[in-house]
Amino acid sequence: MFFLPGLFVAAWLCLATALHVHATEIFICDAGNLSTLPGQILRVDENGENAQIFINSNLSWPQDILFLDEMQEVLVSNFNSGRITRYDLTTGGYLGNFATGLANPTRMKIGADGLLYVLQWGGNGTVRRYELDGTSLGAFTTAGVTSGIGLDWDAQLNLYVSSYYGATVRRFDPEGNDLGLFIQQTLVGPTNLWFAGSELRVLDYNSGVVSRFDEDGVWLGSFITGLGQAEGVDFFANGQILIGNGLTHSVKLFDGTGAYVREFVANGTAGLITPNAIVIRETDVSVPDRGPTGLLPTSLELLGNWPNPFNPSTTIEYRLRQGAVVQLTVHDLQGGLVALLEEGYQAAGLRRVPFNGSALASGVYLITLRSGSDLRSERMLLLK
Repeated sequence: MFFLPGLFVAAWLCLATALHVHATEIFICDAGNLSTLPGQILRVDENGENAQIFINSNLSWPQDILFLDEMQEVLVSNFNSGRITRYDLTTGGYLGNFATGLANPTRMKIGADGLLYVLQWGGNGTVRRYELDGTSLGAFTTAGVTSGIGLDWDAQLNLYVSSYYGATVRRFDPEGNDLGLFIQQTLVGPTNLWFAGSELRVLDYNSGVVSRFDEDGVWLGSFITGLGQAEGVDFFANGQILIGNGLTHSVKLFDGTGAYVREFVANGTAGLITPNAIVIRETDVSVPDRGPTGLLPTSLELLGNWPNPFNPSTTIEYRLRQGAVVQLTVHDLQGGLVALLEEGYQAAGLRRVPFNGSALASGVYLITLRSGSDLRSERMLLLK
């Protein structure tokens, strides 16, 4: 048995605690309804409580929320006005327009290229692309998706876009060329979609389910059922899922297997009517300045490993807000490379990577997650 002096163990525990202190807030886009425009953006704590109105000015049927941490701004897409509006990240104060002239903008996501992709419900339905300073790069896709309301990328950087009224999902290659319909049956009114490994999951507003599809677009069954007018989804680091449920004017919490846990934000909280977008923001309060980064600070989150200390196996967790090319490594404290665990593009979401230290000596090792110039590090302790 490897022995650690009590003082070292105490110091290690303090360090580990400091590295894992996170502040979590959840932001909810409330589209309201036609009699209660313009809508609002709510903020609640990690338990779904202490609701506050974060933004309620210069909105017009808001559809999505996106945080630009390096610019200290929040973007909101507005269906009725055709604008993406800018707000102060801390106060929620209105700062002006990010983009105008869109045909009913809905979802927004930052791609692996660091550009902002925006769906349009109306007009020609093409996916628009922007620099993060608001400079328009025009249409990205060669074909339009009418009533576009959900988007994500696979590991090969193909883009998938759902059509609500079309009840389909269309696929585009990394250059925006149309690859045709990927899903054209089973769905009724798809909204959000996301990848869980190679499996595509689609939230269906009309049927009240989250459906599962394989890499060929073949339906695999239902992942979550019992929803009503469901729209808006995000994921906690522990794998739990938040989904907006318009029928009950609430936000529901599910575990990583799709099992219902509880009402996370109760019916009508702070006047909530139509939750249609959810963003979970986690920040490391013990290390407020991570230094200059290539990605947005919250887009790359190294969540450590569990168990920790471990012998000999552990699981390393990290989370991407958007797809990115990453490298996950383990080093000893002298800088020597112990293991290259992952290298290449990973889709957005939570990832768990197993690590076995049976061939290593007891001691402290450094986990490093890198994407471009953005780097995160955590320590782990192997005790034999």
